Amino acid sequence: MIVRDAVPQDAAALAEIYNEIVRNSTITFTTTEKSAADWEAEIDAGGCLLVLVDTKETLRGYARLGEFRSGPGYAHVAEHSIYISPGTQGRGLGRMLLSTLEERAQELGFEILVAGISGTNDVAQRFHRSCGFTEVGRMPGVGQKWGRSLDLVLMQKSLV
Repeated sequence: MIVRDAVPQDAAALAEIYNEIVRNSTITFTTTEKSAADWEAEIDAGGCLLVLVDTKETLRGYARLGEFRSGPGYAHVAEHSIYISPGTQGRGLGRMLLSTLEERAQELGFEILVAGISGTNDVAQRFHRSCGFTEVGRMPGVGQKWGRSLDLVLMQKSLV
């Protein structure tokens, strides 16, 4: 397995992983799927989007950094997300992605990483705790999907 920057040829696989999660889980609160063209545009726009591929170049997961909040007072903080292809979780792939993402975040000058995790996603909360993240807030009922009210758990890690 290797972690590398996403390239336009990854767009269809990124859409497949993301859309499966959108359609079948409350890991993300969104109900809006993304097309391969949407992913190509995101890749072309730059930013930090990493993919994890196996020896056959099959995409198994991805991670990205994004702005936490706008404004110069938050310039040292990045929010991240990690998605692993269904059926391949629990094999250390998330750790590989997160480790590389943390290195990249430090190279880009970020000092703090934030994760916004669905209150229903106990696995992601445990994963982040095991990687040094601390729960710093819980926002009851701020998310909604499929007629359900969902909590948002905020976790963070200092990179300095």
